[in-house]
Amino acid sequence: MDQKAINAKLEEYIEKIHYSERYSDDEFEYRHVILPKPLLKMIPKSFFCPDDSGVLRLLSENEWRGIGITQSLGWEHYEVHAPEPHVLLFRRSKTFVPPSQTQIRQKETKRK
Repeated sequence: MDQKAINAKLEEYIEKIHYSERYSDDEFEYRHVILPKPLLKMIPKSFFCPDDSGVLRLLSENEWRGIGITQSLGWEHYEVHAPEPHVLLFRRSKTFVPPSQTQIRQKETKRK
């Protein structure tokens, strides 16, 4: 399969990612994200636990965004569910306040 066909399949799988409704406790709001099983097979091997169990390790924001998961800011991949490695569990503090556009621009200006 050529790279163009692989990219087309990847886009097709990304469109089928399922995002649960949010649920919460006193401290966090939660959601789970269910990846299509074929997408799981396309994830880099370095994203899995080194013990060959087939279980994803906890992914950084850049990593989970890199495989096509899209959510607002503040979410962290906090748990894996070994029996269903295609289900990723996320949480975000109930007190999370996204940075304003002004704060983002100020940070970008300081980097220059």
